[in-house]
Amino acid sequence: MLYSMTGFGRTEFNVGEYICSLEIRSLNGKQFEINTKIPPILKLYEIDLRNIVQQQLTRGTIEVSIFLKQHGISKPVTVNVDLAKYYYNAITEIANELNLEQKDILPTLIRMPEIVSSVNNTLEEAHWNTIAAKVLETCEILNNHRRQEGVMLTKHIENNIQKIKSLCLSVDPFEKNRTERVREKLHQSINDFLQTGKADKNRLEQEIIYYIEKFDITEEKNRLLHHCDYFVELMNEDNNTKGKKLGFLLQEIGREINTMGSKANDVEIQKLVVDMKDELEQAKEQLLNAL
Repeated sequence: MLYSMTGFGRTEFNVGEYICSLEIRSLNGKQFEINTKIPPILKLYEIDLRNIVQQQLTRGTIEVSIFLKQHGISKPVTVNVDLAKYYYNAITEIANELNLEQKDILPTLIRMPEIVSSVNNTLEEAHWNTIAAKVLETCEILNNHRRQEGVMLTKHIENNIQKIKSLCLSVDPFEKNRTERVREKLHQSINDFLQTGKADKNRLEQEIIYYIEKFDITEEKNRLLHHCDYFVELMNEDNNTKGKKLGFLLQEIGREINTMGSKANDVEIQKLVVDMKDELEQAKEQLLNAL
């Protein structure tokens, strides 16, 4: 079964004096890429966070968001009163010298550097261990979401592949009629050519063999059916990261379909080839969302 590349996991829990909200979201992406949105006190553990997520999730663009609140306040702060007094004295001195009004000084003081700062600069390691365990739990929630979406994804793609097989088998009745027409045309052309009395039998034999091989699509049909069977077999293997390999196999399926179309030289077979291409494109679009 396939796993979807998109998924979402969320959990909320208490850690020390904080309430922590943790969200992990995965989106389509050819490679693995992780973007984090975390508070400054978790910056010390960002590398550990990335390692945990990378071990649990493969491929896709991963977005990790962590929010910490303390007693309903998202960013607890402290005020440096001594530094504020220093700034106040400097401001009033400048105002006196320049004969400026000394009102609304408090808003100015609050905006001065290092007057207001966070209470904590880092998180205790014990609290980080709790968060790390919850990150693992949230990754599992996300993977379960991926698995559920993968069930529908697998059904859609398998349906496309089975339709391609059915269309390929539908070529047989038209292939028999096409073969008869080609044989009659070739027979007539040979008779006309031999009547000139200038035929080189060895060259003629080579040309006949080339002509037959050029219009024979038996190998293409057999390879196409084999590729389809192998695709379904591979898709149902117990491996949740096979999107790239299946993508390569779809390229081979497309190559056989295109070769059949170029060799067929038959209106009805061309119609079937167009339908096969349509199913193939649908499968490709769906597979873009698979791990």
